[in-house]
Amino acid sequence: MIAIASGKGGVGKTWLTLSLAQAMSARRARILVLDADFGLANADIQLGHLAATDIGAILRNEASLAESIVPVERGGFDLLAGEAGSGAFSGLDPVIVERLVCRLVDCDANYDVLLCDLGTGVEPAARHLAALADTLVLISTGDPTSLTDGYAVLKLLQRDRNDRGEPVDARIVINQVDTDRAGRRAHAALARAARGFLRLDPPLLGIIQRDENVSEAIRGQRLFLSEFPKSSTAATVQSIARRLLAK
Repeated sequence: MIAIASGKGGVGKTWLTLSLAQAMSARRARILVLDADFGLANADIQLGHLAATDIGAILRNEASLAESIVPVERGGFDLLAGEAGSGAFSGLDPVIVERLVCRLVDCDANYDVLLCDLGTGVEPAARHLAALADTLVLISTGDPTSLTDGYAVLKLLQRDRNDRGEPVDARIVINQVDTDRAGRRAHAALARAARGFLRLDPPLLGIIQRDENVSEAIRGQRLFLSEFPKSSTAATVQSIARRLLAK
C-alpha cells in the first residue's frame, strides 16, 4: 500500500494520485485507488466519473466492497470513491479505517498496488492509514507553510510507526515550483529538518514544475497523462511511478 499525503490542501495530492495510477497501469501494474479523504473526497469528481456507490455506502452497510469498486477504463485502474462534500466521516474511528483496509487487502490478489489518496493534514483517519502504508509519498510545494506542515506529517508518521514497531519509508515529491533548483532547495529544507529532529532522511522522488496544463486537465475532468503525454510533467510523473514500482 502506498499512501499519498500532504500537510495542507491545494498542493496537487489527488492529481498526483490519479496520475501515478495511470502511469503505473501503463506499466502493466494492477492498481486500485482508494479516495481516503474522508472529509472532502474528490477523486471521482476530478475524473468526471461520479460513482454510484462510495466508501460512505460501505461504512453504512448500504453497498458491498465489490459493488463500490469501479473501473476507470481510460486510466486503466480501479477506483473506490470517497464520499464527496459531506465531511461526515472526517473524524472516522481509526479502528473502522483499519477494518476497511483489511477488507481491501483481502481482495489484494486482484491488485499489485493500493494507492491511497489521504485526507489533508493530521486528522486521525489519515494518520492511521499513513501508519498502515508500506510507503508514504509526501507531496509539498516550496511554500514555507507547506513544508512546515509536511514536516508535521513526518513527525506524526514516525511516532505512529514507532508505536507499531515498524520503520518509516517516506519519500518526497515537490510540486508547483518554478525551477528544479527551487524544488531541490525545498526538499533540502524539509530533509534537513527531518534529519535534525527525527533522524529521518526522506529521499526526493521527483520535482514537478508549475504547469498550467495541470489546471486545464483538472478543470476539464480529464486525466493529465492522456491529455499531455509528451509534456515534461508527464515524464516526471512516469519517472516517479517507475521508482515506486521498483522499490
